[in-house]
Amino acid sequence: MGILNVTPDSFSDGGEADGVAAPRALAMLEAGADIIDVGGESTRPGAAPVGEEQEIARVVPVIAALKSITDAPISIDTMKPRVADAAFSVGADVWNDVAALQAPGALGVAAVAQKPVILMHMQGDPRTMQGAPRYDDVVREVIAFLKARVAAAEAKGITSIWVDPGIGFGKTLEHNLALLRNIRRIRDEVGRPVLVGASRKSFIARIDPAAVDARADRLGGSVAAAMLAAQAGADLVRVHDVRETVQALKVWRALAG
Repeated sequence: MGILNVTPDSFSDGGEADGVAAPRALAMLEAGADIIDVGGESTRPGAAPVGEEQEIARVVPVIAALKSITDAPISIDTMKPRVADAAFSVGADVWNDVAALQAPGALGVAAVAQKPVILMHMQGDPRTMQGAPRYDDVVREVIAFLKARVAAAEAKGITSIWVDPGIGFGKTLEHNLALLRNIRRIRDEVGRPVLVGASRKSFIARIDPAAVDARADRLGGSVAAAMLAAQAGADLVRVHDVRETVQALKVWRALAG
């Protein structure tokens, strides 16, 4: 999954897609991406919320433009049901929701659309989530949350459901590492395919303090996390650096036979 942020304040690529979203998306597809994830609101730690109309104005023209030039699936990365509905109206294929369809009306919109959904775990919200995240057992608690959200979606007749443990969303370094080590357990116990998004996230700088700049300094850590997540059972990895990640996965598969 290639990341296409059409926001001015995303943590590693804010503003970069302004005016060049379609070429960037096509470049990611040519580099081996299977799906493009379009987001119009930053969910970095401390990010301020964006109004519905502004978010719609950011993402809908981009999704419409992409659907006119490619048959590749496009996902809408949003917490807001109205934004998702507007994205579906111009051809979005998937709803990637960091709030796991907990917003009022979200389950209803997803049930009517009957599009695949990706349900993510987040402790708190983007403004507060990294304040002081605490768990008794992070893997067990994330699994319990995801199972409950899958059950809520199934109760509404939603059948195509993926889950995401939410690396970096209300987690310390230790929490992130525990989740990444237990992707297969999450997949087995929740019973749904798993997406992992670790690209350029700050836990890499906790391991390598020299990796200060998210875009310039975290390529190696991002590729390593994606490859190890795939080895651990992830079905999809969400990345900024598509070509490098695809190459690493190809080499791993060749070496593994």
